[in-house]
Amino acid sequence: MRYGFWMPVFGGWLRNVADERMEASWEYAKRLTQRAEQIGYDLTLIAELNLNDIKGAEAPALDAWSTAAALAAVTDTIELMVAVRPNFHHPALFAKAAANIDRISGGRLALNVVSSWWADEARQYGLQFDQHDDRYARTQEWLTVVDGLWSEERFSFSGQFYRTEDAICAPKPAKRPTVYAGGESDKAKAMIAAQCDAYVMHGDPVDAIALKIADMAARRAAAGGAPMQYGMAAYAIVRDSEAEAKRELERITDVSELPAGYANFDQWLSGTQLERTLKIQEYSVSNRGLRPNLVGTPEQLRERVEEYEAAGLDLLLLQMSPQDEEMERFAAQVMGTA
Repeated sequence: MRYGFWMPVFGGWLRNVADERMEASWEYAKRLTQRAEQIGYDLTLIAELNLNDIKGAEAPALDAWSTAAALAAVTDTIELMVAVRPNFHHPALFAKAAANIDRISGGRLALNVVSSWWADEARQYGLQFDQHDDRYARTQEWLTVVDGLWSEERFSFSGQFYRTEDAICAPKPAKRPTVYAGGESDKAKAMIAAQCDAYVMHGDPVDAIALKIADMAARRAAAGGAPMQYGMAAYAIVRDSEAEAKRELERITDVSELPAGYANFDQWLSGTQLERTLKIQEYSVSNRGLRPNLVGTPEQLRERVEEYEAAGLDLLLLQMSPQDEEMERFAAQVMGTA
C-alpha cells in the first residue's frame, strides 16, 4: 500500500471544528511535506478550490498550483498530486506551466483531474460552468490537448471547447505525469478508463471498493489500456484503545448547528452523482472519509488496510486532524516507518 495525505490547504478537514491548529499557510505546508518525506509518506494530494469548502467560503485557502511549484523546489522524493479543473485552466498554457513544475521536481508531478462541481465558485470568478455531461466532454478535450503538447513537437487540435494550431511545449516534462481522476457516473468512468492512469474514489467500505475496482478494471481492459492504479480517500483516527478512538470520532462528528463549512452542502449534493445519500453528520468530514472506518487501534487499522489492499487498492489518501501530529502517530503505529 502507498500512503498519501491531503495537504490541508483549507486549514483542516473538519467542518464542525473551527480551529484545528493547522493554518492555511505556506509555512505549515512546507514543514508538513518535508516531514512527511522523512517519515515515509509517498504522496501529497493538493486540492484546488479558490473558495474554502471546509471552513466556509470566507476563510483562507491556499492556491494549489503556486503551492505545488514551491514544494517542488524544497522536497526530494514525495509525489506531488495536484488537483486541476479544466474550466479554470486553458490546456495549452497549463501544459507549459505543469511541464516546468515537473522539471523543478525532477519528475514527481502528478495530476488529479477534477471536473468541477461548485457552480457558485465558477460564477464568482467569471468562468464557464458546464452541466454534468458537458463537464466530462470538456475534460476529454482538455486531456487530449495536454497529452498532445507533452508528447508531440507541435500539436494542433480543433474541438468543441479548445483549439490549438501548431502549438509548442518545450521543455517537456521530465516524465509524463501520472493522471488520476475520480467520478461515479458512467460518463466519468468511461472517460477515466480511456484517458487516465489511476482511478481515485471517495471513501467506502471494502466490499463497495472491491466492486468499483472490478468495474473499472473491466472498463480499462475493454478500452485497451494498461492496468490502472486505484486510490481512496479516508479519514484516519488511530489511538491506543478503541474507546479513545471512538471518543475522538464523537468529538469531530458532533453537529449541534450547521457551521460555515456546511454553506454549500446542498449545492455539492446537487452537483455530483453519488451512489448513496449523504447524511449531514457524515459531511462533517469531506470525501466520505469516515466510511472506510479507519478508526481504532493500530492493530485494527493495519487489518483494515490489508483488507483494502487485498481488494486491489494501491493508495490511501489520508486526512487527519491536526495533520502533523496525527500523521506522525499513523506513520509510527500503522505504517511502521516513523
